Amino acid sequence: MTQASDFESHYDLVVVGGGPAGLAAAALAARAGLSTVLFDENPGVGGQIYRAIGSTPVADRSILGEDYWAGADLAAEARASGARIMTGATVWSLDSARLVGVSVGGQARIIQAGRVIVATGSLERPFPIAGWTLPGVMSAGGAQTLLKAQGMVPAGRTVMAGGGPLLWLLAAQILRAGGRIEAILDTMPRRNWLHALPHLPDFLLSPYAAKGLTLLREVRAKVPVIRVDGLEAAGDDRLREVAFNGRRLPADLLLLHHGVVPNVNLAMAAGVAHEWNARQLCFQPVLDEDFGSSVPGIAVAGDGAGIAGGTAAAERGRIAACAAIRALRPEAFVPDLQTIRQRLQREEMGRPFLDWLNRPADSFRQPEGETIVCRCEEVTAAQICAAADLGCEGPNQMKAFLRCGMGPCQGRLCGLTVTELIAARRGLTPAEVGYYRLRPPVKPVTVRELASLPVAEAERRAVEG
Repeated sequence: MTQASDFESHYDLVVVGGGPAGLAAAALAARAGLSTVLFDENPGVGGQIYRAIGSTPVADRSILGEDYWAGADLAAEARASGARIMTGATVWSLDSARLVGVSVGGQARIIQAGRVIVATGSLERPFPIAGWTLPGVMSAGGAQTLLKAQGMVPAGRTVMAGGGPLLWLLAAQILRAGGRIEAILDTMPRRNWLHALPHLPDFLLSPYAAKGLTLLREVRAKVPVIRVDGLEAAGDDRLREVAFNGRRLPADLLLLHHGVVPNVNLAMAAGVAHEWNARQLCFQPVLDEDFGSSVPGIAVAGDGAGIAGGTAAAERGRIAACAAIRALRPEAFVPDLQTIRQRLQREEMGRPFLDWLNRPADSFRQPEGETIVCRCEEVTAAQICAAADLGCEGPNQMKAFLRCGMGPCQGRLCGLTVTELIAARRGLTPAEVGYYRLRPPVKPVTVRELASLPVAEAERRAVEG
């Protein structure tokens, strides 16, 4: 078992996250001669896109698709590069001095990094509807993780709801694996086409177009697709029905998905400046052309820099790695940056069309009444709106009012919803309302782990934030 004592106290480059961006960055930096360590909290590398790429029990390559198996080359390249890859490692702290707090095997250590690349990827956008906390309701990403990592296919009456590329990809994967889907409830407003159409020409020239149309045809040939304006999960001790458009459909499993957003917690805790992306409806870091952030020496690559997909994430990781190499070993060889940027531009050109087409309706992002918003503290939409009416100006004050964002997930499941609810209630923009103020530890860490830290100034600073 890997222990915290197995790695050095200083590395030229620390990469946080073992998805496509992290793997590509670590491989390139290590080959250039930088002492490089990659930390990922999962049992194996791959991130969500290439989850369990080295251990998946899904042997039939056609089930997950060839795009998934491309991750094997990235993982192999990183392993062969000489980078130290540490899985089962939870990074819980990062500060402006590039001190990285990490726990491995029940022990915590502080690593000094010359440069840091935050490649923490994305997480699913909150999709709060009535009944979404019932057993039998889960995210599409969670179901895909079970399929990739464990080979598990949904049984019983399965309904999928929402929109976005992942929803359709998962539907195809479930069908290829022998599963059945009762219906797909499409929640995307028709008016989205008005904003998406101007971007259609670029989309048709992008790698997404042919793949996306093929995927849609494959799924629609086997599953009824119903457009809905409202949605509710109903049941007593577990999910029994899905209610929509005045109908009630019996269901054992409801998979929800409204796209993904950058996982910003670690970068925000490090002091990286963020801004509101009005097209993707989320906060994302403010970055330069090399994905360097407002904090010197800290870069953010991959979907954590803004949603663009797995292939684009890898190119972003390479660009960030090139910047680290130039800063620390300017004499080392780096690939042609112009070529990398051209590949990235091609991968990103279809994104505006997809973003506008799959933009969730306000009603699904801003729930009402007794719908739970903060699952950890069981705070409802009505409570949040009432607190805003009393003068609560933002998510950080909402912590004092209602404890929103103070549970184990630290706002990952409610942050955007809380921001948008306050903004709508007070007549402000999400940018004006802001996001949770995040401090270390950004992931749960035990007192025993903290007690294992050597007592020194660096460790004190990391723990106290």
